[in-house]
Amino acid sequence: MTELIDHENPRHISRLIRDIREDMARNRLVESLVDRAHEPNHNLVEQLVHKQNLARLQMRLAKLHPADIAIVLEALPQDERLMVWDLVRSEHDGEVLLEVSDAVRASLVAAMNRQEILNAATQLEADELADIAPDLPEQVLAEVLTTLPSAEREQLRQAMSYPEDTVGALMDFEMITVRADVRIEVVQRYLRRMDDLPDHTDKLFVINRDGGFVGLLHLKTLLLSEPDAVVETVMARDAVEFSPTEKAREAADAFERYDLISAPVIDAQRHIVGRLTIDTVLDYIRESSDEERLAQVGLHEEEDIFAPIVKSVKNRTPWLAINLVTALIASRVIGLFDGAIEQIVALAALMPIVAGMGGNVGNQTITMIVRELAFRKLDNRDIRLLYGKELRVALINGLVWGGALALITLLFYHDPALSGVMMAAVVLNFQAAAFFGVTIPVTRMKLGRDPALGSSVLITAITDSGGFFIFLGLASLFLLK
Repeated sequence: MTELIDHENPRHISRLIRDIREDMARNRLVESLVDRAHEPNHNLVEQLVHKQNLARLQMRLAKLHPADIAIVLEALPQDERLMVWDLVRSEHDGEVLLEVSDAVRASLVAAMNRQEILNAATQLEADELADIAPDLPEQVLAEVLTTLPSAEREQLRQAMSYPEDTVGALMDFEMITVRADVRIEVVQRYLRRMDDLPDHTDKLFVINRDGGFVGLLHLKTLLLSEPDAVVETVMARDAVEFSPTEKAREAADAFERYDLISAPVIDAQRHIVGRLTIDTVLDYIRESSDEERLAQVGLHEEEDIFAPIVKSVKNRTPWLAINLVTALIASRVIGLFDGAIEQIVALAALMPIVAGMGGNVGNQTITMIVRELAFRKLDNRDIRLLYGKELRVALINGLVWGGALALITLLFYHDPALSGVMMAAVVLNFQAAAFFGVTIPVTRMKLGRDPALGSSVLITAITDSGGFFIFLGLASLFLLK
């Protein structure tokens, strides 16, 4: 019986990981004590203790679902992860590789030999194999292709031919099709001869004599219809369908909007080439959300938290270098107003507030724009509307929060002129933040780049330098005598 973890309560997974790490720590402790005992047969004792502890841990891991094993592996440092991976290698190797993150999968595959990778790959369906294919050595992938039946080999090549952000890359090939001109009774007999139904089967796909897609037969309809009824008289014709070249984000939006469990994928000739299911769509949404969060802070790829230091440094370096340049620019902006800061010390305390609030406004705007761009491409009219809306929102917020800061400044420093400068600087920096919050992702979209990549770094740099320049510039104009 597979031990399923309650994913709604993260304490269960955390407790499991903690217990496994404690087991491994006890194992190392016992081995060190035996080693220091200098008994005549201490090597034999150490081996027995080691095998006993590993066997106990292996039995515990054997009860887990592959998805839970994946979570455990992702939470362990490299040495412990590989030790646990050695214990869980079994007929579930392929499923575990499918569940772990891309970064962790690479470390697991690197620790496997050719035969182990081949065994894991042959456990997977063609669409699942396509997901892990980029992480497999080319020679091994070529060997896997030769071992597949011709139909599955063609399915794998088809799945790998589509870009990863399209429906074709997400679809699977397990589905049930029935002819439109047969009776319900025939369909029921056909299903009863099957050992099992494909996962997430809530409907059958109806085709005509030429193999073209014509409608859907919901299982509810199949159960409630008269046995003598013909499929085409009871099937649903208004099907939600997708093209294999359609954007995966648009399909995910449709699954959410129409509460879909599965949907057909249709080619240009109206033939069914696959189907999309809710579990795959949910995985895509989670992964794309993770990628967007990483991209906003300039990380190009998902990073294993226990990855080698060199790899982590390489992943984080490019945008840190850009951040260094922008920080130097901000420092030079402050340097231009040394005289003003020397005369009015309060400026040094207040200017980070202007910059920080502007950065928050810019990040809010960018988050909204990037989210919208993920679902659809904006035309020029949409972009003009967004500029108008965001600038107006920034103006209202600037007046409200700038006014609040002006009152606080007056309370602290008893200087009405400084309070007025504070309010004006907040309003102007909010406007700049809103303008560039729209401009940065839209420009990257027009250049064919990822709108989210590094957007947070860029907007923070702009609002910092701009905020300092605006605030100190206004102070120089209106406060210095």
